[in-house]
Amino acid sequence: MRMRLLLLGGGSTLGRALIGLGAEEDIGFLAPRPPAQGWDAASLTQLIDDTRPDAVINLAYYFDWFQAGQVSAERFAFQERGVERLAELCQHHDIRLLQPSSYRVFDGARATAYNEKDELQPLGLRGQVLERMEQSVRALCPRHVLLRFGWLLDDSPDGLLARFLVRAERGETLYLADDRRGNPTPVDDAARVILAVLKQLDCAAPLWGTYHYGGHEATTSLALGQAILSEARHLRQNLLEEICGQAHAVRADAAEEPQHGVLSCKKILHTFGVKPRAWRAGLPSLLEHYYRHV
Repeated sequence: MRMRLLLLGGGSTLGRALIGLGAEEDIGFLAPRPPAQGWDAASLTQLIDDTRPDAVINLAYYFDWFQAGQVSAERFAFQERGVERLAELCQHHDIRLLQPSSYRVFDGARATAYNEKDELQPLGLRGQVLERMEQSVRALCPRHVLLRFGWLLDDSPDGLLARFLVRAERGETLYLADDRRGNPTPVDDAARVILAVLKQLDCAAPLWGTYHYGGHEATTSLALGQAILSEARHLRQNLLEEICGQAHAVRADAAEEPQHGVLSCKKILHTFGVKPRAWRAGLPSLLEHYYRHV
């Protein structure tokens, strides 16, 4: 790949997975360390001026967008300003922008899979922030790819998977919704998809727009939790025996988490030839990575 690729958030789990995958194919990324306060408008302006990349992959705030428990409104507001400035800079310097988003931009009220043309109605703060970021990118930078992911699973120490496994080790009773559905997406699979998209943007084909990707085989939170536990038992003995099912409506996060977050991945298949991979196949290496660092 001849493009100069600037990766913001190279230290995040998705960033590291992308760098590792790129190295296997001899694709390198400029992955600068963020300033102490995070990437703000001024530091982004300086960075783009200094590096002049062909494309930017914006994972600058990956953890807050996809893995964190709670994030303050102030912190999200800072990140929104950063994304807006980045989109302006990319447009000004004719740089392609790849911006991730999530199933959380939908309200989850319908049981069929969401496609890219469906109306956005985010429930919680995080979904609303992601929707506004999408709007900024669309309005300010025509040469963009917005990539909405399903339930992203990674090995970050305080991420979704880690929080679940820590509770499973404590042996307390665990409840998961048996009527909440989504597409689990291991982080290595998400990195594969980003790389596949980047390679084709290099061909100068006008493939701008919004795309969905989630691991193959939609499932419930409960079934996902059971699959993770069953795989984790190969690596840890002291895990909870079983998880109890619970209705989505009584879950503490029901007001902000879509009940149905399944994404249709037809468009990314037809446009980029990206085939969904079975998420179950990614669990062994994901859990191995996680337990290696615990």
